[in-house]
Amino acid sequence: MGEPIKKLMRQGVDDARTACYEAARVIKTRGPTQIQFWFIALAIGIGAGLAALFFRLGIEYIQSTLYGTEDITRLHSFIAGLEWYQIVAIPVAGGLAVGVILDRFTDDGRVRSVGDVIEGAALSEGRVEVRRGLASAVASLLTLSSGGSTGREGPVVHLAAVLSTVICRWLNANGITGRDLLGCAVAAAVSASFNAPIAGALFALEVVLRHFAVHAFAPIVIASAAGTVINRLAFGDVTEFVLPVQNALAFYVELPAFLILGLVCGLVAVILMKAIFWADDFGTYVQNETGLPRFLRPAIAGGLLGVIAIWWPHIIGVGYETTSAALQGNLILREAITFGILKVIAVAITMGGRMGGGVFSPSLMVGALTGLAFGAIATSIFPTVSGEGTLYALAGMGAVAAAVLGAPISTTLIVFELTGDWQTGLAVMVAVSLSTALSSRLVDRSFFLTQLERRNVHLAAGPQAYLLATFKVSSVMRPADTPRAAPEEVCWELIREGVYIDGNATLEQAMPLFEQASHTYIPVVTLGGEDSPPQLWGALFQVDALKAMNRALSETAAEEHS
Repeated sequence: MGEPIKKLMRQGVDDARTACYEAARVIKTRGPTQIQFWFIALAIGIGAGLAALFFRLGIEYIQSTLYGTEDITRLHSFIAGLEWYQIVAIPVAGGLAVGVILDRFTDDGRVRSVGDVIEGAALSEGRVEVRRGLASAVASLLTLSSGGSTGREGPVVHLAAVLSTVICRWLNANGITGRDLLGCAVAAAVSASFNAPIAGALFALEVVLRHFAVHAFAPIVIASAAGTVINRLAFGDVTEFVLPVQNALAFYVELPAFLILGLVCGLVAVILMKAIFWADDFGTYVQNETGLPRFLRPAIAGGLLGVIAIWWPHIIGVGYETTSAALQGNLILREAITFGILKVIAVAITMGGRMGGGVFSPSLMVGALTGLAFGAIATSIFPTVSGEGTLYALAGMGAVAAAVLGAPISTTLIVFELTGDWQTGLAVMVAVSLSTALSSRLVDRSFFLTQLERRNVHLAAGPQAYLLATFKVSSVMRPADTPRAAPEEVCWELIREGVYIDGNATLEQAMPLFEQASHTYIPVVTLGGEDSPPQLWGALFQVDALKAMNRALSETAAEEHS
């Protein structure tokens, strides 16, 4: 009896293995069904949640090893007791390691982060760079562990996007499926980082996919819930920050103060973003003028951070200890202003020095300090009608972060889920709405979209602006040997007049030529060297370019409203 049972068991295992292989083959060739897609979303959510967990634990382990403390929640207090050369040497060594990694594995020495994920969703069918993304994750891990003054959420979001890209390539997923899987990975990463499942799902929709299509909602929520479960299994069902008392709004009399706070936070957010961009431009200028090797740039930034940290260790790392102190009202007015200014400088140095990390946690810290300082002033002027000063810190935290991310909805929810305080929603929403309205007029909507705009990736204006960049001229033109091609002699005459375009260009570059030249078609050529004449490929007709653009806009509208 034993042998027949073993035979049946082996047969069952073989059948199960064959069924799994067949299911994988069908998914790869035909695409997943809706139910299968939900299971894939669940798997991505678990994977992204584990990536966020191990990234956080990795920072804590390396940080505690480098600085010699077991309680990293009190890192700033511990650093104050170290020798000055230790405080300086650790970020310098970390910056040098980051520089070597980025110089070896990236072509531009730049860390990939949330902006690249947004670009991948819009222009690359939900894909991001895998090799450079992994190098960026390691670089950001070292940056945050050795004293870089940025956040861990941006690198985790891109690391999750790398995971979804690998799965998309395996599935050979189309654009819609690829973007949905990317949204699942981002949602899980954010929810696992903050223990905030609602905000994680909305962040993926609001910031990365930039639409709220119904078809994407269910899988993204599944992935976000999976990421949250990973976080709670590791850390328990606790909020990131603990508020000392239940905040209370002094009825409607206090609302005008939060309107003003929103405007102030909008300006502070713009200053933070502009400081980062200015530092990056200045660092590039110095590097080009002096011939400084690219790998030394992060090390110099680390040295500057170490020097500042000798007197103000609060700038080191993510900064949750200082953020908690602000939310609990444990800082006086002078400290709140000083720490806020120094944090802006430290973040600008870190990111301008190409060290890596994200901007979300720094914006939370700067916002909390701004709100606390504003609250100290407001409650001293009108003590009889003012609530708790910590309420202003909470509202300021959300207002600056929302303006930097360009995500008022998800940021408001993140603030609620980080603190567990749902009773002060009116004050937070008022401040957030005013800050985002003001800052979006002074930058290209958000830090990430402005970052992309500086690289000539025009996503802030919407699909009508960036979809042209997704079409190569060679894919839309009419070749010279087709029946409906443009007359060859006319094309050569236009070329001699200087009216032509390279076949590797995009429609974004081609469309302005139609307006300038007033022609119905433009010759498409391959440009040779100085002594080589151009080779005629064919011609790009304006009507064909407009048809391609119209189809792309229709497909985008259908995806966003499905």
